[in-house]
Amino acid sequence: MTSTDTRTEPPRVAPEREQLGGFLDYLRGTVVMKAAGLTDEQARRALVPSELTTVAGLLAHLTYVEQYWFGVLFDGRPDEWNDRFELDPDAEFSAGMVTPLPELIENYERECAGSRAVAAKLDLDATATHKGEPVNLRWVLIHMIEETGRHAGHLDLLRELLDGSTGE
Repeated sequence: MTSTDTRTEPPRVAPEREQLGGFLDYLRGTVVMKAAGLTDEQARRALVPSELTTVAGLLAHLTYVEQYWFGVLFDGRPDEWNDRFELDPDAEFSAGMVTPLPELIENYERECAGSRAVAAKLDLDATATHKGEPVNLRWVLIHMIEETGRHAGHLDLLRELLDGSTGE
């Protein structure tokens, strides 16, 4: 892998918020590390039967989920993807297939920074409504650790198939 590992290990002893944020940021860094250094062609190459499971598609999806959970639900921004999802339920994955990889990485990092800023203003017990049900920030942080971790694992496998790079 050509990128340098700049991730910070999550704290082993710290308050809950610091540990949740630390694990999520570590995984966010892993996502960027796994995507960095690939060509656009490599990032868009389908290596498994699901054509959506590409480096580019996963980066675009993770950017969307950051925007949705933090920006839309907790910061009150409009969901700019609603109309696109009516036409294509996988619109965020599809958008990744036509966006240059450096732009995908930049968009993801910017959205993660925005998510951090939104979360920093709120108590872990702050709630929003998702599909008619309340959800608190603590649940969203845990969900995003799970979501980002799962897709970081996908990216790890895709990267190995693309250029043989391995590592956490």
